[in-house]
Amino acid sequence: MIAATIAFILSNMPAWLLIAAVVLALVRRPRSAERTLAWMLLLPIGLSGIWGAIFHLFFPAVAAADIGWAVSPFQFEVGMADLAIGVVACMAFWASLPFKAAAVFVASIFLLGDAIGHVQQMVNAGNFASGNAGVPFWTDVLVPALSLILLAVAWRRR
Repeated sequence: MIAATIAFILSNMPAWLLIAAVVLALVRRPRSAERTLAWMLLLPIGLSGIWGAIFHLFFPAVAAADIGWAVSPFQFEVGMADLAIGVVACMAFWASLPFKAAAVFVASIFLLGDAIGHVQQMVNAGNFASGNAGVPFWTDVLVPALSLILLAVAWRRR
């Protein structure tokens, strides 16, 4: 039971970090679109990116199995992209709004591209593995959508 609970938490880390970002944005002061965006960058984009990098770089068999793929040399490249986006997004937590904007655009292109790849895998290969059609797919859509909305609101309020 404990092992299953830990596995559930770890395999759904992006969703937990998204929830944590929203909760922190609601309870911390000052409340603003820019501050909420900062939490989005730090947690579901930054830490999730680093989390994904760890799995693709150091546990490629686990990452591939979760996605429903065979182990591939491309996982190193995906892991390095995850790491780069994750580190920059974490740095953006403390940075200016233009820096945050750049981080949001890069992460959104990457994550929405991932979402398109997940859909292609579902449609063309019938791949409904949890790492393809589950939480990663939904966070690949929700996180950039919410981040882009928050960025637009923050930019307007400037």
